[in-house]
Order: sequence, then C-alpha cells, then structure tokens
Amino acid sequence: MPEVIFPGPEGRLEGRYHPQKQKDAPIAIMLHPHPQFGGTMNNKVVYNLHYTFYRMGFTVMRFNFRGVGRSQGEYDQGVGELSDAASALDYLQSQNANAKHCWVAGFSFGAWIGMQLLMRRPEITGFISVSPPANMYDFSFLAPCPSSGLIINGSADRVAPPKDTRTLVGKLQEQKGITITHEEMEGAGHFFEDPYMDPMLSSVDTYVRRRLTETTR
Repeated sequence: MPEVIFPGPEGRLEGRYHPQKQKDAPIAIMLHPHPQFGGTMNNKVVYNLHYTFYRMGFTVMRFNFRGVGRSQGEYDQGVGELSDAASALDYLQSQNANAKHCWVAGFSFGAWIGMQLLMRRPEITGFISVSPPANMYDFSFLAPCPSSGLIINGSADRVAPPKDTRTLVGKLQEQKGITITHEEMEGAGHFFEDPYMDPMLSSVDTYVRRRLTETTR
C-alpha cells in the first residue's frame, strides 16, 4: 500500500493510499480515534474499515491527524483535525477527479470529525460513524444532516454509552430528506473486539453496497 505525504494546514500529513485501477472508482477517507488516547490510522477498526471499503471497489485513504506518527503539528481539540480531514479529502479528490461517489468513515473521535466534514463538503454522498462519542462531543451542528449514513455502536460500549448514541440517532431520524440507519450490536464494546469486529464490518459492507445501487441521497 503506497505511503503518501500530503500538505495539511500545519505541515505535512502522513497517509496510506490505496487506489483502484478504475479511474471513476468511488472514493472514501477513514478517520481515526482520539490522538491523545493512542488513536492512529493503524487503529484496528480504522484499518479494517479501510480494507472493507477497498474490497467494495473504493479508492481509499486513511491518514494520521496532526501530531500523530509522521504528521506534523500538534493536537488541536478537533478544530485543526477537521481541517486535516478536509485537506485529506482535497488530496484524495485531486488524485481522483472522476470519482462518482465520495464517502467518509470515522471511528469514535474520527466519527465526530467525519460528521463535521459532512457539513462542510456537500459532495460527500454517504457516511459511516462507528461508536460516535455523543456523550463527549456536541453533535447539534448536524442541523440538518446533509447526507444519509450508517451509525453503528455496541450495546456494551462503556466509552460512549448507547443511550447517548440513541438520542443522537433519534434527533437525526426526525430530519427530512435523508435516512439515518442505526445498528446497535448486542454485546459489543467501543472497539468491537472479537468476536464483534467481523459482524460490524459485514454490516458496513451490506449497507454501503446497498447504497451504491440506489440513486437517492
């Protein structure tokens, strides 16, 4: 998998870029969990999501937020990280001008950043939010949420309690013009440790494949 270094707002950002042969393949970026709690682009959930999207025919990129790995800069409370994600999407689009679809997938802190990126980038056609930390961060900026997506969490999540995720989903499902799909996996924790990882990835695969055959947003 080619390692890429691309320009971010605070210097160079480090990523892994996995292109398809087809020039018009859909594109997706993966966003990792909290940099201050050991989150990197090689987090197990992010890594597995990356390959799940690649196997579905997407050109995929995951990257390290500022201050993580070989990415320059330092942690910026989510503000700078959102700018990093926008830069990553710019880079991915510059390499894939003919892409028909654009998706964003985020895990935990990355899910929060991904949902913010949706609000800035109308070209994003779908999203995956795994274990969104609705108890820690304000998601009220999703008014209205601009695209349909899948929110997936575990019933045994102690980091981001399920009740907060359900409240977030309930608010989003009241909005018109989009469809928010919610799956709560019985017994799974925040990190979808085995045996929950494969069923979670399978849910993502099923959801994304179905969406790619539909023409609605």
